[in-house]
Amino acid sequence: MPRLPLRMIDANLNRCSEGLRVLEDVARFLLNDRELSQRLRTLRHGLARETRSLSIGLLTQRDAEHDVGHLHAKDKGPTVKATSSRGLLDLVAANAKRIEESLRVIEELAKLPEMNSMLNCASFEQTRFNLYAVERELMSRISRRDKIEKLPGLYVILDRQFLAGRDELEIASQVIDGGATAIQLRDKKSEKGELLLLAQNLKELCSQAGVLFMVNDHLDLAVAVAADGLHVGQKDLPLPVVRTQLPIDTIIGCSVTTLSQAIRAQDDGADYIALGSMFPTTTKKKAIIVGLDTFKELKQVVSVPLVAIGGINQHNIGEVVAAGANTVAVISAVLGEKDVRRAVRKLIAEMNLVREKCQNQ
Repeated sequence: MPRLPLRMIDANLNRCSEGLRVLEDVARFLLNDRELSQRLRTLRHGLARETRSLSIGLLTQRDAEHDVGHLHAKDKGPTVKATSSRGLLDLVAANAKRIEESLRVIEELAKLPEMNSMLNCASFEQTRFNLYAVERELMSRISRRDKIEKLPGLYVILDRQFLAGRDELEIASQVIDGGATAIQLRDKKSEKGELLLLAQNLKELCSQAGVLFMVNDHLDLAVAVAADGLHVGQKDLPLPVVRTQLPIDTIIGCSVTTLSQAIRAQDDGADYIALGSMFPTTTKKKAIIVGLDTFKELKQVVSVPLVAIGGINQHNIGEVVAAGANTVAVISAVLGEKDVRRAVRKLIAEMNLVREKCQNQ
């Protein structure tokens, strides 16, 4: 076997394997994403199979002691703090680039006459293309992680029809002052041109306060104002279609009423799921009441965050929290009160009280 190509293949194959292991562990341990970690494991095992016939030759020609690259320590790999999303993005980008470059080197070497009978260059090319897709998915999951971690708390839906002409920005300011973690703009009737300026102002207000700004239903509006997220229902565009149209750092929530809908939403890429209605509600006619038992059951079968919604107020929010809800969405319990700020604070105080009791039991 030719010595120099084997040394180059060995070095680049090692880079590929090491980089894939890093990405696999990011998916497995930091993102808890079984599907992505399995895809990366499959790529890693596939590389091993493709080069199995060369294993003895590769080891025979390995000479790390006299490798000038090793002696000058120019390829130490990325050094980042993986605890922050920025650090994780850098980590993924650096290792993906390392793998992709190494795959291209092996791919080109496989075209050499003395190597093409032992290596299939098309296989390495396909692995490289597969990695591009996995890299994008990893980056998108990481870039949305910080936003998803802001969800726990009170999620207030700013329903313009319920507000009936009241100043949306003033109400939103009071909601934020009260301590809500997310605000969703909901309007089923108005023209998009009318909503655009309001959505822009709400986005700016929420960004300054570190509160998530979500848009209900309107994909184009969410994109236009760079909303933190979009919330869709069962009759809106399919989640896979929505995901392709949104920036990778935009989170998607999905409303469901059944376990099967929730599982499908998770499989289709929802970042959180809103289950409801928990109780009878005056803000949505013909609402399906799913109840607390369904919520408890759903927590056992999905891994994405769950938002409880529908008919939740000061008197029953404790039941929802006791059932395991970290995030609770409300409309009338806040917008129907004269003192919006006080209503938000009372709901959050009740949530914290029940959560503390549950932790002490």
